[in-house]
Amino acid sequence: MRLPSRAVTLLAVAALPLAALTACSSGSASDGGTSAKVAKAKDPNAGLLTGAQLKKALAPASYFPKGFAVDDSASRDTGDTYTPPSAKPVAKPECDLLAGTSWIELTGIGGVSFAQNSYVSKNTSEELDQEIDVYRGTTAADVLKALPKVVAACPSYMDTDSHSKVKVAGAATAGLGDEAYTITLTSDAWETGTTLIAARKGTAVVTALSTAGSDNGAANAKKLTEKVLSSLKGTDAAKG
Repeated sequence: MRLPSRAVTLLAVAALPLAALTACSSGSASDGGTSAKVAKAKDPNAGLLTGAQLKKALAPASYFPKGFAVDDSASRDTGDTYTPPSAKPVAKPECDLLAGTSWIELTGIGGVSFAQNSYVSKNTSEELDQEIDVYRGTTAADVLKALPKVVAACPSYMDTDSHSKVKVAGAATAGLGDEAYTITLTSDAWETGTTLIAARKGTAVVTALSTAGSDNGAANAKKLTEKVLSSLKGTDAAKG
């Protein structure tokens, strides 16, 4: 699960002399205002959806089966701001984090905005998690490329609740977004396993976690992923 909040870096901008301000705001006659255009083009987050916008693209409460209710403690988003992207090599991932929300962070690649929540059945304790992360440039594609490496580094892990070995398997998945990858978690101590899906659409990566269903949660994970992808269709996140 994500930390309660992400650090937001505020950039302090030094005040410019009046003459410089005038030049920047209007652009000189010789450059036709090119300076202003270049300054605008330098915004690396231009056109990327904010967490507040991504939150609206998540599947609504009405989508989930009867008996499922949102877990408020797992609901997070970056609001109207962006966070600095990150990319850190993961030499030895904490493999047991695959069983929780924000498992996509095991790739070591962080986006600039996100929204997530989790729905849990009060009757069966089955879980359905959804998340959307947005990345700059082509970084979203790098996230999908990193997932097979995570699986290779985590062929199994120990589940602390059941004290059992969990097997991890992954495979590329066709028919979801621009590209997708599915991870399946199984254990002899569990009644059913867990399915994780990551699907890229442009600059966004939609992730779903499902323990709902006798098929290791596979059908519900795919259905939830499709629902969120359809909500992103036509947005800036779906482009690129």
